[in-house]
Amino acid sequence: MGLDKEKIKELYSDKRYQSFFDVGLFFVLILSFHVLYVVWNDYMHYWPIKDTIDKLFVWASKLLFNQSTWTLEHIFNMEFFTKGQTIVFQNHHDSYSAVTVAPECTSLKQWMHWLFLMLLYPGPWKHKAWYIPLGLVIVELTNVVRIVGICLFLRPFPDSFALAHDVIFKIMFYVVIFLMWALWNDHFHHKRVKTS
Repeated sequence: MGLDKEKIKELYSDKRYQSFFDVGLFFVLILSFHVLYVVWNDYMHYWPIKDTIDKLFVWASKLLFNQSTWTLEHIFNMEFFTKGQTIVFQNHHDSYSAVTVAPECTSLKQWMHWLFLMLLYPGPWKHKAWYIPLGLVIVELTNVVRIVGICLFLRPFPDSFALAHDVIFKIMFYVVIFLMWALWNDHFHHKRVKTS
């Protein structure tokens, strides 16, 4: 018993099931990229462009560090000093906390997630031409919010780095990507489907 393409099309055109198909495709694309990235990183070590990727990670970490320290200083008026790419500041427990912006902290993986998702997801290319770059900028700004947020979170809760870094602000990344995709899906993909 094979899949009936007409039945699938009929279900997809039914608004009651459309969201199910759309979210399913979103998760298939996100998880597929994650698996491909893990294989490329962990097993292939970014072959065949490892040197280029390594340089890109270093460049992106310097950019992120500069953006984050500027935001802490000019927007939050936070006092801190830096040592290399480490931000050191006094917390509310009269001790010091530190956040290091390492190459692994960059949003390069999330940039690639966004590119992979949007290049493969249906929708009009004339809008993808501006929506994809806008999404990359938003992903970078989200990463600045993440680093700044971790610093601000550690001031009252200096022993909560793992919670801030591994849970709260990591989830925030994927929530932002999901919301950008949902906006695309509702206002560009399905608008095109309705008018065609």
